Amino acid sequence: MDLGLEGRVALVAGGSSGIGLACAKEFAAEGAHVAICGRDPDRLAAAERELAGVATGRVSATAVDVTDADAARRWVDGVAADLGGAHVLLASGGSPPVGPAALFEAADYRAAVDRVLLPAVGLALAALPHLRAAGWGRLIFVASETAAVPIAPLVLSGMTRAALVRFAQGLAVDVACDQITVNVLAPGSVRTPPMERAAARLAGDGDVEKQLAAMGHHSALGRLARPEEVAAVAAFLASERASFVTAGLHLVDGGASATGPDLPHLTGVRRDTYA
Repeated sequence: MDLGLEGRVALVAGGSSGIGLACAKEFAAEGAHVAICGRDPDRLAAAERELAGVATGRVSATAVDVTDADAARRWVDGVAADLGGAHVLLASGGSPPVGPAALFEAADYRAAVDRVLLPAVGLALAALPHLRAAGWGRLIFVASETAAVPIAPLVLSGMTRAALVRFAQGLAVDVACDQITVNVLAPGSVRTPPMERAAARLAGDGDVEKQLAAMGHHSALGRLARPEEVAAVAAFLASERASFVTAGLHLVDGGASATGPDLPHLTGVRRDTYA
């Protein structure tokens, strides 16, 4: 399938590892010129080498802290100037701390907004003039299943990701006349480096792979997602084929949202047992 991305310019914020890097590789493999940014120079250099291995277009990697709005705008403008425009912006970032709602102070909520919500908003607004100039554009935000599903210990994630969805939906209406679509990806549990580190901590000296398997058990498919599975959806949303898909929140959770609460005592019980 030709996704119509050849020769397009795609910017991926948070593209040095995990889902962001997987998305950047998908865009590069489809023939797009790809620019990534992140904060860790070593990871960026490694990611740039990976991208160069699959790319047919140009590739660049820049150290940027996207919580600095001015630095983020300079990066977007610089890429557009260097590569001749911008067509796709995908924003993938970190996650706020985990814990129940009453655990956090007001300052913690403000910090989560500054870390998760505002950088994505700023990047989108910085990219808009370039997408409008091109007369074609795709804005994609990588959020979390918490944008759609309440998970009490992930209150900071849910608050910021739900707000991002409302921003994206409002923006989608504003820019539709410019042939720009805006969508939000909501992945469930994905096997990324942070997930692997968490599994190693939980496993202690035990079996990390067993711990990772347990962490993915709650999805209907019974496993963690691979980053490239999320990236495949992102590539479609970035494509010409998705020209009528906008203002959407797209769960990529292996059916976890449909399984309901994790109730192992009901596993294998007949449907009518509690009727």
